[in-house]
Amino acid sequence: MGWSGRGVALVLVAGVAVAACGEPDGPADAAPSSVAVRGCDPESPLVPAHTGESCGGQVVDQLFSKLIRYDPDTAEPVFEIAESIESDDNQTWVITLRPGWTFHDGQEITAHSFVDAWNWAAYAPNGAMNSRFFQPIEGYADLQPDGARRGTEITPDMVSRTEMSGLRVDDDLTFTVTLAQPEAAFPLRLGYAAFSPLPQRFFDDPESFGDAPVGSGPFEFVEWVRGSAITLRAYDGYRGDTQPQIDEVIFKIYQDDTAAYSDLQADNLDIMPYLPSSALADGAYISDLGDRFVQRDSLVVSKVTFAPEEVDPSVADPRLRQAISMAIDREAIIASIFHGTREPATGWVAPGVEGYQTNACGEYCTFQPEQARALLAAAGGYDETLTLTYNADGENKPWVDATCNSISNTLGVECVGVPVPDFGAFRSKINARKVGGMFRNVWQADYPSIESFLGPVYGTGATYNDADYSDPEFDRLIDEAAGSKGDDAIAAYQHAEQSLAQGMPSIPLWYMSTVAGYSTRISDVKITPFQTVDLLSVTLR
Repeated sequence: MGWSGRGVALVLVAGVAVAACGEPDGPADAAPSSVAVRGCDPESPLVPAHTGESCGGQVVDQLFSKLIRYDPDTAEPVFEIAESIESDDNQTWVITLRPGWTFHDGQEITAHSFVDAWNWAAYAPNGAMNSRFFQPIEGYADLQPDGARRGTEITPDMVSRTEMSGLRVDDDLTFTVTLAQPEAAFPLRLGYAAFSPLPQRFFDDPESFGDAPVGSGPFEFVEWVRGSAITLRAYDGYRGDTQPQIDEVIFKIYQDDTAAYSDLQADNLDIMPYLPSSALADGAYISDLGDRFVQRDSLVVSKVTFAPEEVDPSVADPRLRQAISMAIDREAIIASIFHGTREPATGWVAPGVEGYQTNACGEYCTFQPEQARALLAAAGGYDETLTLTYNADGENKPWVDATCNSISNTLGVECVGVPVPDFGAFRSKINARKVGGMFRNVWQADYPSIESFLGPVYGTGATYNDADYSDPEFDRLIDEAAGSKGDDAIAAYQHAEQSLAQGMPSIPLWYMSTVAGYSTRISDVKITPFQTVDLLSVTLR
């Protein structure tokens, strides 16, 4: 049985799923059973605890197995390494592993493989980006320093423990997780990469591991040529219920979507998970590709996020942020740039998860020129140049320019797009708090729950809170939701989302509908609800 994000689920039926979301030589130069996928440069080394963006995530998800995976059609969780995940009270969870699973180097996967990996990620001196995903576990706070500011180096003497009290190894195949408070939906998160097991090789040398990782997933690492390609091959020892049907996958790294699409048409690229807007115009991709495309809605929201107040105080006034949001003509931009393949966003949670609500943002996410100008005046106006920063290795410039034009024409404020060469550099600047004004920010759910769109993004000190947003009422509602069940939990999450309209840390723009294309060489291509490729379903013609 699966989790819907509403109530408790104690046991899942083992099943099949995959979750994923320069121009090098094409697949003609690779093995006959090799499939080339459009990729991009990861921000961080290929370590689950350090990977929180789509460029690295699409690779890490193939390299590492988790306790569960998500069905590529429905996003429902199904067992992978776990045999059972059980609780009587939603606070103490007993996790039993399926025997016989190994890492790619042959080491057996045991309860210690999970407990040691989770403790390493949670231990603040290790600096893991995904540390806060372990916050619900009892004893997490003991691994964190008191009052350390962002950017401060955290040393072992600043924390009181190295392991969480809420993790206990019972035997080789069983461990117990005790949470700080009951959370019915906790197991739903366990298919996210941060919860992957790690081999002893990682702990021996964490620094070099990310350049040549040893995982446990359906594909194992071969090579990473930065700026060019990441190559993986099928792992013969993978014990999942569905085996890879291809021998090799190459994530080809492009700096330009147009070049990637040209390669797709020429069969030099096999899968492009999202097509450029030029291909979407007037349905050009249909004449270009015939029936070789997949279209589906995704658990993705495209936004622009405001810089933290400490970085750029000029955009700190919520009334200014609301005015900018109301100055964006989403429908016109979707029609002219995306050719109708997006839907205007009315909130921060994407359709497709339980608890999604329309109009959570209210009037602030509608095009209201007069009200926008009135709010701008109430905020004292804006005399500076408003910037919208984006990564130039994706097809972002057209919509960025259109968004800035809408803001400028409505508010009389100069707005300009600021490109950063590639995604890795773009995310690095954001993480270093070196981007002012606004910046592109697409949020892809990590797991199929309303909570994934809220707590990790807008909670005080949360892992992906790029705006450094902090609102005690939002935090209270998130905590209330985590400790509640059923309709009470959903209602608290919905109230938390509605509260974001008052502080407006980011501007929801549109919900994503994915149109992917593939070559004549392959078939059975599936795009998951997470906007990633299900590589276990791909077959060669």
